Amino acid sequence: MSENANASSAPNQSVEINAPIKKRRILLKMSGEALMGDSAFGIDPATCAAFAKEVKEVYDSGIEVCLVIGGGNIFRGISGAAQGMERATADYMGMLATIMNALAVQNALETIGVPTRVQSAIQVSSICEPYIRRRAQRHMEKGRVVIFAAGVGSPFFTTDTGAALRAAEMGCEALYKGTSVDGVYSADPKKDPNATRYDNLSYTEVLQKNLRIMDATAISLMRENAIPIIVFNIREKDRLKQVINGQGICTTICGK
Repeated sequence: MSENANASSAPNQSVEINAPIKKRRILLKMSGEALMGDSAFGIDPATCAAFAKEVKEVYDSGIEVCLVIGGGNIFRGISGAAQGMERATADYMGMLATIMNALAVQNALETIGVPTRVQSAIQVSSICEPYIRRRAQRHMEKGRVVIFAAGVGSPFFTTDTGAALRAAEMGCEALYKGTSVDGVYSADPKKDPNATRYDNLSYTEVLQKNLRIMDATAISLMRENAIPIIVFNIREKDRLKQVINGQGICTTICGK
């Protein structure tokens, strides 16, 4: 057999060997209340710093991270509306609260050496960037954590919907939702001692059971884009790293 014949019959492995390795990319959604620590409202610097260290551990493992933080520790739009304030005005105030939280977390992350950018869905160019999808993607490709603030930039939408939208736009493999309980329950476990915790749920079950771990718009958006939701207790030390590594107590919401 000729040398050329041998060359042509040998398997071509160059494509497989040189194929780029796709980095993991996740979105972490956490409530603003998680930044309060033991305070009744506002931002506790020690709690914020501890949270930043946990994000850094994930970031240092090579995972691309983006964040969405609620504003309930400062102002919750729906509560303002319930007290007689115009809903749109209350929601815009809530968006401003999410920007304040984003800046606080950005400062905590950069203090420990994690390059971070804040992008806002409403224009506040003096303090952070406007949200531009391709720029956000480029930031993450360059090794920066991106914090998305101000929800979707419009009233009548929650930060959960904003998180679901950004997770889809960024091509995230999963949305991790940090709460004050260790998963999704059949009822509020703080009020009902008989509440049952679920290990796994489908998007449809969450909607049918009206479990309210996220609003229906966010759940539907995750279902349409087949992005799993992992719900865990953000207040438990090292729990974020554990659930990202497939360990720790949590509830997984996906298509099956």
